[in-house]
Amino acid sequence: MTVTDNRTSDDPIGPAPIKAVPLKHPGQWVAGAVILILVGLFVYGAATNDAYRWDTYFKYLFEERILSGVGYTLALTVLAMVFGVVLGVIVAVMRMSPNKVLSATAWVYLWVFRGTPVYVQLVLWGLVGSIYPIVDLGVPFGPTFVEIDIQQLSLEYVFVLAVVGLALNEAAYMAEIVRAGISSVGEGQMEASVALGMSWGQTMRRTVLPQAMRVIIPPTGNEVISMLKTTSLVLAVPFSLELYGRSRDISGVNFQPIPMLLVASTWYLAVTSVLMVGQHFLEKHYAKGASRQLTDGQLEALAAAGKTIVEEGK
Repeated sequence: MTVTDNRTSDDPIGPAPIKAVPLKHPGQWVAGAVILILVGLFVYGAATNDAYRWDTYFKYLFEERILSGVGYTLALTVLAMVFGVVLGVIVAVMRMSPNKVLSATAWVYLWVFRGTPVYVQLVLWGLVGSIYPIVDLGVPFGPTFVEIDIQQLSLEYVFVLAVVGLALNEAAYMAEIVRAGISSVGEGQMEASVALGMSWGQTMRRTVLPQAMRVIIPPTGNEVISMLKTTSLVLAVPFSLELYGRSRDISGVNFQPIPMLLVASTWYLAVTSVLMVGQHFLEKHYAKGASRQLTDGQLEALAAAGKTIVEEGK
């Protein structure tokens, strides 16, 4: 097959532009219509089903105890993630340390907390008062300065136990996420830092960890969302002032568990949606310089440069 070039000497340099015609996909429209019909049928069925008790749902959606539960859930999520991330970074650095003692200690920590269910761990934290009824603080085998009766502590103590249980479990997973991010940084970066006279700790803090954030941020965002939902397990401590505990307590009084579960699910979904938006912008921030997609300004600069070349070639 012969391709004839009909361009004249006045034509711009380069091949003629290709006119792309997008293909039509009628199957997509059919699938979309089917999905809309199914969603409409589900919404209609849910709206007309008395078992959902929508009057109870709207009554308790913004009820004071539910809003208080949302506050406790957010507090548990934030505190557990902050301590979990900090401890996870420390454990990851220990795991990759050339010191065999630190590396072995980190491995045992990961083995224990990743190898047992978080619910079982929270139950054990709730039984601390039975395992250690009295905690003595002082000199080992010497005088005691402070004696704490664990079984007589207040509700704030139970809240602290819930945070500790969630944070220690989360740290094990964050350690692996951080380790994967550190491993994604080229060895040449560490060699260059060492050549500049940096110690191993300075290299990790100033060179490796900032670059590893691009790999660390996406799964960390998923862990935050997962932690928000995991807070419903702190009933095992037992701590029942968070969102799910509040909705369960109310349903135990009005004997309507379905609308109360819908209330809790609505708030979990709302907070999760906000976290997903924040995760998107955070990932976009740390992806600067790594994406191959050109910005609008870069595309305009390339277009202007191409126009200049064409005009000079005429």
